[in-house]
Amino acid sequence: MPKMKTHSSSKKRFKFTATGKIKRAKAYRRHHAWAKNAKSVRSLRGGAIVHDSNEARIKLLMPYA
Repeated sequence: MPKMKTHSSSKKRFKFTATGKIKRAKAYRRHHAWAKNAKSVRSLRGGAIVHDSNEARIKLLMPYA
């Protein structure tokens, strides 16, 4: 059986932590920052952990991570 390929856009968007959780970037920060409050833009700065309901789907896309 051939090896599975890692999904290319997924490997750019997600990183795995040492405990096996999946990190992601927060949405709504790319453009139109002038229309958002400074407080809301600051809250979008850090990363977030992927929700449990989506975790299995992402692990299928990244079999060797």
